[in-house]
Amino acid sequence: MFSFEIGMEEQKERKQEKVNYFDFSEVLTYFFRKKDPNRPKSFNLKAMHTINKISILMFLFAVIVMIVRAINRA
Repeated sequence: MFSFEIGMEEQKERKQEKVNYFDFSEVLTYFFRKKDPNRPKSFNLKAMHTINKISILMFLFAVIVMIVRAINRA
């Protein structure tokens, strides 16, 4: 096959894949996961996950505040 034929086949495969951009299950389950015994334990990893959780909560709080303000202005 020629190189342009391979590229066209890849484009067709990508078009057939359906991606759900509004699937927040990964974010919502981030807070309620069981601890994985195979995961390495270190302070840096715990600190990173704690900071991630705090930033997700702050972002959701800010979005809620923006929605409430937009509703009150209307």
